[in-house]
Amino acid sequence: MTPGHADLLLVVDVQVDFMAGGALPVPDGDAVVAPINALQTKFGQVALTQDWHPPGHVSFAAHHPGRAPFERVRLPYGDQTLWPSHCVRGTPGAAFAPGLDTGFADLVVRKGTHFTVDSYSAFLEADRTTRTGLAGALRERGVTRLTLCGLATDFCVLWSALDARDAGFAVVVVEDAVRGIDAPSPAGGSVAEAWARMAAAGVHRVRMAEID
Repeated sequence: MTPGHADLLLVVDVQVDFMAGGALPVPDGDAVVAPINALQTKFGQVALTQDWHPPGHVSFAAHHPGRAPFERVRLPYGDQTLWPSHCVRGTPGAAFAPGLDTGFADLVVRKGTHFTVDSYSAFLEADRTTRTGLAGALRERGVTRLTLCGLATDFCVLWSALDARDAGFAVVVVEDAVRGIDAPSPAGGSVAEAWARMAAAGVHRVRMAEID
């Protein structure tokens, strides 16, 4: 795969709170930083996403008295996993991870900014109607293919990839530049389930070595 002028690298949620020692660490999440820095040198267009929650966000377990992180609740837009408070806007945990080169990016998309709705996807929030504007921005830039990397494979990378396909973009995910939470699931784990869902949607899975 050789990135061209219609390609963009989308770096998903490589933030302090998802690193080791953060509020919601992704196992081995720190390992994506070096590969992503190398990937950025191969693309003419790079965008970064950030979880950017208001304090007391509806997805935080602390917002629901008597509830614990990783429990599920029913909200007006559907089922919601409750998370530890994380990536609160303007806090150190919401910052990009130390060592991540942000100098290649000319677009930053912040998501999960609305108090009453969560957002895994870089395109659509969890109510499936509120848009971030990313799809329109990419079309304005002439982008037709996205290459995704970052965190976490089975949540924000997955939903961003699926929504990008629904928006009409070709999508590639770099398997050695992502890491997942891998919660138990009937499919043998949420990472395996995520890869299966992405494959079914026409998302291509590649390794770093396949990108020139």
